This record gives sequence, structure tokens and C-alpha cells, in this order.
Amino acid sequence: MTMDGAPLPVTRGAWRGAPSPAPSFRSAVILSGSIGKGHDSVAEACEAALRTRGVRAEILDCMSMLGGAGSQLGTALFRRMISVPAIYDGFHFSHLRNGSRLPQILERAAVRQLLPAVREAIDGADDPLVLSVFPTGVSTAGALKRERPDLTAVAMCTDACAHRMWVAEGTDLYVVCSPLAALTIQRYTPEAEVALVPPPVRPQFYDAPPRRAARDLLGVAQDARCVLLMAGGWGLGPLDETAETLARAGYWVLAVAGSNERLYKRLQSVATRNWRVLPFAMTNRVPDLMAAADAVVTSAGQTCNEARVVGRWLVILDVVPGHGRENTLHELEQGGALDCSPDPGSVEAAVRFVFAEQPELPPWPIASATEWQKHFFGALSGVGFGALPVPVGSG
Repeated sequence: MTMDGAPLPVTRGAWRGAPSPAPSFRSAVILSGSIGKGHDSVAEACEAALRTRGVRAEILDCMSMLGGAGSQLGTALFRRMISVPAIYDGFHFSHLRNGSRLPQILERAAVRQLLPAVREAIDGADDPLVLSVFPTGVSTAGALKRERPDLTAVAMCTDACAHRMWVAEGTDLYVVCSPLAALTIQRYTPEAEVALVPPPVRPQFYDAPPRRAARDLLGVAQDARCVLLMAGGWGLGPLDETAETLARAGYWVLAVAGSNERLYKRLQSVATRNWRVLPFAMTNRVPDLMAAADAVVTSAGQTCNEARVVGRWLVILDVVPGHGRENTLHELEQGGALDCSPDPGSVEAAVRFVFAEQPELPPWPIASATEWQKHFFGALSGVGFGALPVPVGSG
């Protein structure tokens, strides 16, 4: 279902009838990528789902498999590009979207590095599943399928739009989370098998505590206006300045630096000056933080889905160029969200507007992780996985 409750259209390859009587695979490798945290969150949601069906799933990080130097170079290059929006916008819209020679060269080099590790991970497994939630993994699985025809290659794209590197020959099924993503997959391969499911969200967000209990855990006043402030695993943008601006405006601020150690230290410094700021580094307490907050200020991505599951207003920071701009527009289209620049004054104005207007929060289309898993397995039934007969769009 869409965020407004309307049924999701079924695209080519989505569940159409009775599934296979039994799964054709009992082991799986999930290819993720530790750029930010979003891909890993998707991988964890899929791994949790597969585990409920007795499938042994191992998550592999494509960035780590590039090797120490390769991983550091790839991460540094990506961070440098997104820090200069014009560069990454040009790379995304001109090269990734159109599949120019440059990303093809980079992709081939990465696949050569990844193949041995993925090949070893599925060695000895009969009819293994390789599920890619990171674009480089899609090409790696496609290349490996030429060696292992028994391999089932599935790509899951949770971005609003798919670029060329999300598509590779040999992919049996593409799982997407919006009609636009389905259409952009079919831009590159019109005959692709595509299944549409609600976005994956880890089970702990469906089980987030009530607001009152979460505030008691964190020491936040029950009558306070409280904001969760974060921007991906890298903590992008001037979050320390933004936290101070919001606190001076009277908001409690739960500020998450992610893996950005310098930002965490700056947030700790802000907290010494303003008691309304509670700083966090990389933390597994985000479900509690969202439950305690009234609104979530974050960059576009997987965090937005998590906030919507918990039922919180969104203020989207325009800090990720390229695919981040597409994701931001998709979030605005769904409602319950406002976007702003990363400038602290712009963030404060957007937060003030959201609290004053209290926009209607569209309902999340499903009620539990178990229900999402039914949609996920319904999609996988198209590649022979025995799943419950729940078509996309049922509730």
C-alpha cells in the first residue's frame, strides 16, 4: 500500500498466484555497503526476515571486501564528492543515471575485487540466494551467476529511483519500494522482473516504546517539545550549530553524531552550554530516541522510513546531493514532511512550522515487521521461495 493507504500497483514479476511449495534455497548472502548506515539497515531487516524462514543469511560488506586501501579510497572519494554537491550531482545525473563509461570502469574494477569473497561465501551451498542491497553487489551477483547458474540473484533498491548500476544481467528479480523505482529499473531493462513491496524497516522500530516511557528512559521532560537530530551514519552538515540553535529556541534536542567522532565531541561541548542538548555517538537506541521525540530532523534515506513507522513528523535536511535529492522529493510527496537547507536557521524555521501546523501524518502501510516479511516473501515467491500467499498491496 502507498502511504495514503491506496493499494500499490503490481508491476511485472510481482506475486501473481500460489507460490512454490518449498524454498529452493536454505542459505543466503546479503551484499551490503557501509557507506552511511542505510544499506546496512536494509540488510539487517532482510536478514531478520530470512531467519524466520530458516534461511541462514550472512551479511557481507562490499566496501570492506574491496580491501583496506580500496575501501578507504572508495569511502574517501564518495565523501569528497558529496561534500561538493555540484560534483556529485554531475556524477549522479550525468554518469550513474546514463551509465557512462566512467562508472562502468569503476564497477568492473570493484566486481573483480568482490568476486573471490562472494564466491567463497556461497561455496558448498546448493541453490544459494544472493540478495544485493548495494548497487555494486548487483553486478557482482550477476557476474557470479555466469559461474553458478543455480544461484538466485535478487536486487533490492530502496531509493526513490534506480540508476544504471542497480541493474545487471543475470538478476532474477528486482525488489523495489516505489512505483518510480520500478519504472527506473525498467528504463534500463524493460523486461525485468520487478516486485513492489513496502520499505523494509528493522523490527525494533515497530516495537519502539510509548513516548512517555521513552522520555522517562532518557530524562526528557514529558511536556517538552523534543526533536531528534541526525543525518545518516556520517553525521553530515553542521549538526552541532543546529543543535545549539534549536536548544536556544526552547526545544530539547537528541543529537546523534553517528560515526563522526569530531561531531560528537562538538555536540558534547554544546551540551555543556545548554542542558537541553543530549548528544549521542553511533547508537542502537535510535528507536527509543524517535519514540521520545515529536519530530525527526534527518537526511533523506532509511531513517525517514523508520521515523514514519514510529509515527513522527519529518524535517528533511538537503545535505545529500544526487540520489539524496530524488529521495527528498519522494519523502515530500508522501506527506508529513518538510525540507530545508542544512543552515541552522533554515532548520529551526522548518521545525517551528511543523510544530505550529502539525501536518497530518500519513499512516504507515503495514503494522508490524511480521506483516512486512509476508510482503517480502511474497515477492521472493516469484523466484521459487515458498512463502505465504500475500500479494503486494494487501493489508
